[in-house]
Amino acid sequence: MDTFIQQFPIVIHALNIGFLQTLKLFFVTLLGALPLGLLISFGSQSKFWPVKAIFKLLIWVVRGTPLMIQLLIIYYFPGLVMHNNIWGGEESGRFIASAVAFIINYACYFSEIYRGGMISIPVGQDEAGLVLGMSKTQIFFKVKLLQMIKRILPPMSNEILTLVKDTSLARIIALQEVIWAGQAFMKGSQGISGAIWPLFFTAVYYLVCNGILTVGLGSLEKKLNFFR
Repeated sequence: MDTFIQQFPIVIHALNIGFLQTLKLFFVTLLGALPLGLLISFGSQSKFWPVKAIFKLLIWVVRGTPLMIQLLIIYYFPGLVMHNNIWGGEESGRFIASAVAFIINYACYFSEIYRGGMISIPVGQDEAGLVLGMSKTQIFFKVKLLQMIKRILPPMSNEILTLVKDTSLARIIALQEVIWAGQAFMKGSQGISGAIWPLFFTAVYYLVCNGILTVGLGSLEKKLNFFR
């Protein structure tokens, strides 16, 4: 018991630092993937077939392969194959590589959610907007966008909650997120060796974070109920 009491503040401090890295990757991914996903969605619905084919192929490849493999390719491919390690060996380089992989991956998933939301809006609304003299851009942003957000919020919320947990995959390229920090105490970090409880304790961080997100996203969904 005395050993646990001595270890606890050391472990919590390390886990807090690791979780800040997890949160940083989470928010950077959202900031990049949400708008990029919308652009990819537009590309995948383009009437110009070469553009449509390129974006459809991108979505198929990204959704059809594991995120872990994508992380490894993005981080190691430039150095091992092109002999140009653009990321460097520092923690900042690993974070940028992780962010690029996560943004591309989640943007492709978000794009399909966006597409589903767009095609669920009745075509009559486009026709009515055109009759009123509105451009297609005005119809999308002033008529369809908020309705689309209401419809895509549940599946988008699910992907966002999954993203919190998926950030743990970044440890495959040695990004020191919260699970990396917890696992390090099994190997002898800061004079603590063979302690497995810090690794299990990382689950608390994910539970609290997803709990807060669940409440926040649920509240947002209620505010959009006027579109029923």
